[in-house]
Amino acid sequence: MQKTIIMPLIKSISGIRGTIGERKGEDLTKEDIVLYTRSFVVWLKSENYIINNKIVVGRDARVSGKMVQDLVLDTLTKMGVNVICLDLSTTPTVEIAVPLEKADAGIIITASHNPRNWNALKLLNNKGEFINAKDGENLLKIANSNPSENNTYKLGIVEFKDNYIDVHTDMIINLPCVDVDLIKSKGFKIVVDAVNSTGGIAVPNLLKKLGVNVVKLYCDPNGEFPHNPEPLKENLTDLSKLVVNEQADLGIVVDPDVDRLAFVSENGEVFGEEYTLVACADYFLKNNPGNTVSNLSSSRALKDITELNGCNYFASAVGEVNVVEMMKEKNAVIGGEGNGGIILPELHYGRDALVGIALFLTHLAGLDISCSQLRDKYPNYYMSKDKVELSKGLDVDAIIENIKLKYSNQKLNSIDGLKIDFEDSWVQLRKSNTEPIVRVYSEAKSQNTANDLSSRFISEIKNFS
Repeated sequence: MQKTIIMPLIKSISGIRGTIGERKGEDLTKEDIVLYTRSFVVWLKSENYIINNKIVVGRDARVSGKMVQDLVLDTLTKMGVNVICLDLSTTPTVEIAVPLEKADAGIIITASHNPRNWNALKLLNNKGEFINAKDGENLLKIANSNPSENNTYKLGIVEFKDNYIDVHTDMIINLPCVDVDLIKSKGFKIVVDAVNSTGGIAVPNLLKKLGVNVVKLYCDPNGEFPHNPEPLKENLTDLSKLVVNEQADLGIVVDPDVDRLAFVSENGEVFGEEYTLVACADYFLKNNPGNTVSNLSSSRALKDITELNGCNYFASAVGEVNVVEMMKEKNAVIGGEGNGGIILPELHYGRDALVGIALFLTHLAGLDISCSQLRDKYPNYYMSKDKVELSKGLDVDAIIENIKLKYSNQKLNSIDGLKIDFEDSWVQLRKSNTEPIVRVYSEAKSQNTANDLSSRFISEIKNFS
């Protein structure tokens, strides 16, 4: 069972999130949920974005989800807005439903990979994409002004639709790049760890349509996360053991809202979250050449694979919105983030674990090799993720600028903090917007080298402090 983690309420341009509770200004309270839902509608109306007077709402399975959903639905209908409620769903499913329903916006109730006592509101535009930074700033201003309830004499109505996971998975299996017959011919046996959230509904739904023998692990959508829900190696012990014990072909793990994806090979070894996008892109580019995009904190392996396929790679600032904006700018055919998030524009502009599963299985089936053999095809990189705590009042920008000058003879990228590319490694320094820290990410061809690189730049930061 997860340890309860209490963190302060976070209000930002990307929405609101925090631990469910009653401490005003510290927890995500009922009043906060109502305020941000109301502010979202006020902002939509101020921008003349309300055209069809319809918003799609869905949630993951965390224990507070039903309570938060009830508050959101009550607030929206009191403001005269009609709601299409998907109830238990996934983030990518809601993203797909918004344009299909011709809705003006979407609200996803999920704290993604955060622990069970967290929740959040993710806000979508009428394309089913996350609102951008400028829109988020304007929304935040409205929320900070504490707008009045502005209830209407004509209440909105709620229509529940529970078929959208089927709609979503049917769209995936009908993609030209997904070879259903080929996957079925392999008779794959796959263990699924859905951390007791909505992936326990959606992932088996897709796999059964692909003819897979599914072994369920933590697939009861009751919100009782059996381990830390972030799909990292240290959290996948049970999945690795069951894959080996069941003599399965591989294991699949998703986060609570099913936008992150990782695999475990048949030998119990973790395939590596960073390599989910690498493998999917490798397959897709061989059949659909084009540009790729990931963020600056993602593995260099995607760049290597993209160039091996004769295509061009581009890096964006961290954050799904930034990745999507660059994908559109560069007309990328596939992209995502190193945290296992696959974005396939042919389906929609959002991280989608379900489409990643279909691409990965088509790739694996086509090569007719094991999961571990597929992993061996890709270059090995190792990451170190660290941070430096700084005294308040320090000029972090000046510290980073000094390091930039010191390494001016190297390849530098200042899109998001400072990234320094060396011949066989890189390091990125990013200032936190919410804490007096600098995040230090590094990657190299051995774990020791990556760790040493991080330590070196932590010392550099302290020397300039």
